[in-house]
Amino acid sequence: MTIPTDQQYQSQLDEKVSRLTGLLSEFDAPAPRVYASAPVHYRMRAEFRVWHDGDDLYHIMFNQETKEKYRVDSFLPASKGINTMMSVLMEKLRGNTTLRKKLFQIDYLSGLSGEMVISLLYHKQLDDEWEQEATQLRTELSELFPVSLIGRARKQKRIIGNDFIIERLPVNGKEFVFKHTENSFTQPNAEVNCRMIEWALDVSSSLQGDLLEMYCGAGNFSMPLATHFRRVIGTEIAKPSVNAAQYNIEANHLDNVKIVRLSAEEFVEAMKGTRTFSRLEGIDLSDYTFSTVLVDPPRAGLDDESLRKIQEYDNIIYISCNPETLADNLRMLCETHIITDAALFDQFPFTHHIEAGVKLSRK
Repeated sequence: MTIPTDQQYQSQLDEKVSRLTGLLSEFDAPAPRVYASAPVHYRMRAEFRVWHDGDDLYHIMFNQETKEKYRVDSFLPASKGINTMMSVLMEKLRGNTTLRKKLFQIDYLSGLSGEMVISLLYHKQLDDEWEQEATQLRTELSELFPVSLIGRARKQKRIIGNDFIIERLPVNGKEFVFKHTENSFTQPNAEVNCRMIEWALDVSSSLQGDLLEMYCGAGNFSMPLATHFRRVIGTEIAKPSVNAAQYNIEANHLDNVKIVRLSAEEFVEAMKGTRTFSRLEGIDLSDYTFSTVLVDPPRAGLDDESLRKIQEYDNIIYISCNPETLADNLRMLCETHIITDAALFDQFPFTHHIEAGVKLSRK
């Protein structure tokens, strides 16, 4: 894999800026601030299929156009830690019959903290012999990095160490601690994620009152933004993310953040008083003064009811992984609000994907 030149990187970034600017032009949005990525070693996660070729064993990927497989001994988009581990791990697996038999996929999760989790996926049931060999393998790999191993098979998950890493993100000179759980969503580009958080902090620096965050995950934005707002409530439906968020609240010594396991739609019902939820026990929503809402929805964007609900807030911070659905949602939001700030975060260099942010204020 050839290292991309600065010109190649800038060319793909310019195309994304042009595309996002075009999508936002109908809303009189200001020119987006642009947050570039490193052109290599930016992904903290990577997944590979495994190919068995006689005594040889190696990572493979598939060409998206031709569907042809190709061998991958190193992967420039992945972090330096993952690249180092790829060759070391494969060398150790080749000679270990127990660990390599019916292995079909390897997933890597790394962090700026240096910690790593490696998941080995199998078409066989995992027994005590597998666990003994995996424990020895972890001991050997730990000479390089603080690493944990997970074995996955049908209805099985064996953990050697932890099923998470503790990430440490530097944001505006302050370190925030996050538990990133294996097989749960985390922002893949850690450096650009730090810039996303800094942008959100900047556009909210003068805002008052309480913050509501929908689709908060493990609190990627909730924890840092708690330093700006009186109180923060985050909603998230995925249980592992909610559990990680509770850890993150304690690890960052925050006493003004609550994370509740509700979907955005359920929280809207709770706010309107049409339904009550035991998961909100001890939280009096009427005591909150929500002046700002932050949403970071999935690629499909927000449904009409959620859009109508967030129009009730003076300030909206919208993080989007799909600028087309962002533009579609803005057609409703800009009936009541104007875009006062916009940003492009190049989370996924050399792909068509764009991560964007807009801050809206009531007209």
